[in-house]
Amino acid sequence: MSENQQDKPSASPTGDTGWERAVIEKVALAAIEEQAKARRWGIVFKSASFLYLTVLIGIAVFPSLKKDIGSGDKEHTAVIDVVGMIAEDKAANADTIIKSLRKAVKDENTKGVILHANSPGGSPVQSNYVYEEIRKIKKEYPKTPIYAVVGDICASGCYYIASASDKIFVSQASLIGSIGVIMDGFGFVDTMQKFGVERRVLTAGTHKAMLDPFSPRKDDETQFMQRLLEQVHQQFIKAVKDGRGNRLKESPELFSGLIWTGEEGVKLGIADAYGNDDSVAKDIIGANKLVDFTEQESLLDRMAGKLGASFVHAIGSVAQNWELK
Repeated sequence: MSENQQDKPSASPTGDTGWERAVIEKVALAAIEEQAKARRWGIVFKSASFLYLTVLIGIAVFPSLKKDIGSGDKEHTAVIDVVGMIAEDKAANADTIIKSLRKAVKDENTKGVILHANSPGGSPVQSNYVYEEIRKIKKEYPKTPIYAVVGDICASGCYYIASASDKIFVSQASLIGSIGVIMDGFGFVDTMQKFGVERRVLTAGTHKAMLDPFSPRKDDETQFMQRLLEQVHQQFIKAVKDGRGNRLKESPELFSGLIWTGEEGVKLGIADAYGNDDSVAKDIIGANKLVDFTEQESLLDRMAGKLGASFVHAIGSVAQNWELK
């Protein structure tokens, strides 16, 4: 026998190498099974992640989905935000608030509506639109109460809106009232004279430059604008009286533009009682579950708005460069 033949292993007659093959086969099969399990779990996790992301994207693009998902079949209290400055170009504008109100009262599971009020006021026009819509809705849906719940402040235009509700709830430290109208500005006439600056303005129409801050004030124009403010103020007062009725206490300062704490507001009748969103939903409306019905811009709308602003800014920059050249 050669040296190579002597070194070469040979199988024993009893088949000792069989167990090695069996072990290798078992290990290989176990590895294949683990890989299969890993693939299955990977598919499950990927599917769950995809579904989760799809829901998040859907809510971001269509915010109303969040309300629809959360509302279910249970009776609820609808909450609508009246937060921040009230103006056509702000989040708290008549169109948004009215759409929110309409959607809330049309939901068959809405037992009552809360206007979450936290605003210093704003446009009397926007406020009046919402005020009139609330009064209209109350006639169409008499069984669905609408309550205003004041946070930190409900003043001026915000109170205009709140006065249309069935009841107004406040915190003792809330600020409420400011039933008045204001127009403000600055006058730079003396400053211009001091620096030797001459104001040059041409108009077609005697009062076209009325209340120009760089020109001396004219008494007849000031009186004219004061009459306009008084008209709007009387409209505001009438709206509050129609909304609050005999709950208002007689006071010479009630419509003076002053602002009061919630505690004083209850005494004066410009508010009804103390409460917050949760307590009003539970104790007054009788539906603990709060569902936010506030209309919001979708992610696509916000992106479009930003892109539009960027586009306008870019065009403006180009035009400015053309003018400079």
